[in-house]
Amino acid sequence: MRLLLLCLPALLLTLSTEAGAENKSPPRPASDGGSEIHYFTSIDGLMGGAADVILKETRQGPTVTAAVLDVCYPMNRDSDRKDRFIANLSVQGQTLSGTTQSLGAKAPVSIQLTRKPTGETFEFRGQMTIGSEVTEVASSDNADISEKEFLNNEITGDGIVAAPTDFTEVSPEAIAVRIKLEAVNEFLNSLRGQDIEIALASLPVSCAALRAGEQTITMSVDPERAGALVEKFRTMPGVSSAGWTPGLFDVLRTVRINAADWRNGQSINRDKLAAQVAQIAAKTLSAKAVSSTFDPASGRLKLVYKRPNQDFPSLNLTDTIELTAMIAPEKPGTFDHLLVWINSPSITTADENSGARLNLSDLADDDSDQSDDPELVDALARDLKGERWDSDKSTWLH
Repeated sequence: MRLLLLCLPALLLTLSTEAGAENKSPPRPASDGGSEIHYFTSIDGLMGGAADVILKETRQGPTVTAAVLDVCYPMNRDSDRKDRFIANLSVQGQTLSGTTQSLGAKAPVSIQLTRKPTGETFEFRGQMTIGSEVTEVASSDNADISEKEFLNNEITGDGIVAAPTDFTEVSPEAIAVRIKLEAVNEFLNSLRGQDIEIALASLPVSCAALRAGEQTITMSVDPERAGALVEKFRTMPGVSSAGWTPGLFDVLRTVRINAADWRNGQSINRDKLAAQVAQIAAKTLSAKAVSSTFDPASGRLKLVYKRPNQDFPSLNLTDTIELTAMIAPEKPGTFDHLLVWINSPSITTADENSGARLNLSDLADDDSDQSDDPELVDALARDLKGERWDSDKSTWLH
């Protein structure tokens, strides 16, 4: 497994840039005498494969004149927290060396490496010391890339759409902000006590975020409040962008319906529509409704049903079926249609008879059966007089 580790800049005495070389940049004219930038973005085995390394080399012809080593790595094995150091390396022959301090823990760092061309690739050997921890470096077959290739690879979006035309590519309940690292804590503390679900997976600061100086925080909110929250977040300190992002909605499990039938003034009569959705699901699943509740933070509708298990009728077992649905406008702002999304049923089977009971478990699939039930979405489209998404034509069709 290769880790993004652009290890140790070194004196490139014999750089091969032949046209047929694999993983190499195209040959450049040698007559202009100008300097060139090359990168190593994959050095095998550094810190047990846990480090993200970028080694930048400035070359005059085949000779390395300067090198910068950028290493991002876990602070410890049991945490997602990352630290990073950037070291300007001195180049003496095939030796690369330098000292610096990590940006987070302020740990002293020293680097002593040798770099040797091996045909069309390079070998790095030596030591890297961070604090009291010494890492032995022994990495071969490392290919470099040109500055143009590196910059093309680095162009990545944050997945935020500021003003989506509709909710076919992004999800109406999923919003996100891109915010400067120094402003993240203040932003998150401002959300305490609010009906907002923050994605835990978006909280750790990635190596890409450390290098960019900005982090993307993703959240789930009630679709009816999403637009107002996006506008509010755009005015907050350190926020560079805010908008919608992919989330819960799967357009293939979504039905588009006329909003006029479900309005209560300027608002959606969600209770009326939720009751209709619950009734359609009960009929389709041949089950009895147990509960129907809206989550105040995310706007998700949780539906619970029970029915006799048909696989073992003589045991009189009970299936409990859980569904999650969501009702949302088809796009931000004013709208003429609503979207109704529903997930695949989650089914658990238990003995709910009085007296002594069977203890049942399904180790093959944890404690539930995820059943992809297209009949449920078909029933919603039919009974709500809605439209389904046609992937081939990229449009809604009856």
